[in-house]
Amino acid sequence: MKLIYVFDAYCGWSYGFARTMADVAHRHPDLPVEVVSGGLFLGGRRVPIRQFGYVQGANAEITRRTGAPFGESYERLIADGEFVMDSEAAACGMAALREVAPDRAVRLAALLQEAFYLDGLSLSEVSTYRVVAQRAGVDGDAVEAALDRVSAADDFRRARELGVTGYPTLLAGLPGERVVTLVAGNASADEVEQRIGALVS
Repeated sequence: MKLIYVFDAYCGWSYGFARTMADVAHRHPDLPVEVVSGGLFLGGRRVPIRQFGYVQGANAEITRRTGAPFGESYERLIADGEFVMDSEAAACGMAALREVAPDRAVRLAALLQEAFYLDGLSLSEVSTYRVVAQRAGVDGDAVEAALDRVSAADDFRRARELGVTGYPTLLAGLPGERVVTLVAGNASADEVEQRIGALVS
């Protein structure tokens, strides 16, 4: 069995789920984890954040349900409503980080989201990936070089093949290419543990 974690770096609920995902990965170091970027803000959804009137209310609910904090720098970034979230740029960045350190993908995904939701750094800027690489102890030059050759297309295709339309989604990949949904939305690590246990018992 392996775990398949489909998230979007610009998805607040994915950010709220990061702690659970880290706990699950820690509890199951024997289970490989495939991290896949989804495409929440593409095409006509790449618009100034003020057009998503629910953001502040959603963030408050995310904090209430998951404990995930939102930083002052992030609040300043989105305060004028002009910031545009671009999931393609974020997915390319995640692909570059993952290419350089594939065994640390879960941690890198969490650090990427912290860079946005705590530090207010745009996931469309190369400098952001250098910051994340430094925090992860990963070669920043290698990440920047990878950014020139990676694409988000494979991730988006993989998410579609898995039938994932919402984020975060955590799946279990079983023998025979069977895939079972463990989480669609929010869950605690204990809840995920119970669902994994039911599959392996």
